[in-house]
Amino acid sequence: MDYVSALLPPVVMAVFFGAVIRVIVKTQGGANKTKEDAAVDAALARAEGAQQGAGRVDG
Repeated sequence: MDYVSALLPPVVMAVFFGAVIRVIVKTQGGANKTKEDAAVDAALARAEGAQQGAGRVDG
């Protein structure tokens, strides 16, 4: 019975890891890709705007 308790944690971790990889692969592309790309583009535009605004010297 010791072999069952020794093998159970690695098997559980392997199943969990496989599920995580499956979710990651399934969520790539499709309808979500357009929304994610738009969100990244908006964040980059905000960061560039803030960077340009901080670089100006009024005087």
